[in-house]
Amino acid sequence: MQNPFKPTAGATPPDLVGRAGLLDEFEYGLRQGSGAPGLLTIITGSRGIGKTVMLSAAESIAREHGWAVISRTANPGFLAKVGDDMLRLLDELGDGPPTRKITAFSAAGFGVTTQLPPERIPDWRRTGEELLRLLDSKGTGLVITIDEIHAVDRTEISQLAADVQHFIRDGLPIGLIFAGLPSAVSDLLNEGVATFLRRADRINLHEAAIGEVTSSYKELFSEGGIDVPQELIYEAAEATEGYPFLIQLVGYYLWMEADRARSTLDRAGVSSAIAAARRRNALVVVESALSDISEKDREFLDAMAQQEGPSTAAQIGNIIKSKPSLVSKYRNRLIAAGLIESAGYGKVDFAIPGLRDYLRQ
Repeated sequence: MQNPFKPTAGATPPDLVGRAGLLDEFEYGLRQGSGAPGLLTIITGSRGIGKTVMLSAAESIAREHGWAVISRTANPGFLAKVGDDMLRLLDELGDGPPTRKITAFSAAGFGVTTQLPPERIPDWRRTGEELLRLLDSKGTGLVITIDEIHAVDRTEISQLAADVQHFIRDGLPIGLIFAGLPSAVSDLLNEGVATFLRRADRINLHEAAIGEVTSSYKELFSEGGIDVPQELIYEAAEATEGYPFLIQLVGYYLWMEADRARSTLDRAGVSSAIAAARRRNALVVVESALSDISEKDREFLDAMAQQEGPSTAAQIGNIIKSKPSLVSKYRNRLIAAGLIESAGYGKVDFAIPGLRDYLRQ
């Protein structure tokens, strides 16, 4: 049996630990059609918590129900690319017979804006209406997923939401799922389309329970014929802190160690796997998150790392020798970046596993 763990951004893991039932409302909405509440969903959570994986899961469910899917990341200009994707779908579906079933089509990855002649650059809303009416006539619809909404200007997101609201009002079969950091979602809900978006289902992703991780590991390793003592499985599960990306990383390296040891794992192998997973997490998640912060932001984080748990504004201010107003400024900026999070009144803590240890080293 091949290693089932997928420690790659957005890759579908073998088991969505702690996520059972979160997309039930969305799936029900696909069966109900236009206007169903679950077809408008916002997924939030910290970095590495599995937002992109949840989007991928939703896309798979939509395709299984025969819906077309457009999947985009919120880079500048993404809205024009969604229009291109719609035009591609119209070309794809318009040539087929009237009863053609729409399955397994995703426009993700196609960026054809620069390849289109001027006369074919689509008017977003008009193209969308034409496509949705065509899909409706075939008994299906369209799901649009937009990842990392924290990385783009709110104007395009707001325009997309306004147009989707227009389609829904006309009874057209469309679903929209956003994913982004909590601060970005809060900002978005304060835009002019807030009334519409506030009706969206909110899926706030949190860490999985260690017991659930333990059970998942136990089942997967058993299926693979790998012998791991119960106490070592629990130790590995604890090392993940319940974060989906770390669950995949630790599982991946555990499996690799087992392959080397002929399908058995001892304490040395488990310790080696955990250490490798933490190094990879530091490289892929932590260093990436720290790559574009300012020197003052880093001083703020270093001050937090001196504490064993959540930090107060007074503690941080004393260490970095800054006034409360500046401490508040850095705090808000780091929360918006997804590096820290509120931990109760007047306190903050790290939002990324391994960040405290990385800063201490």
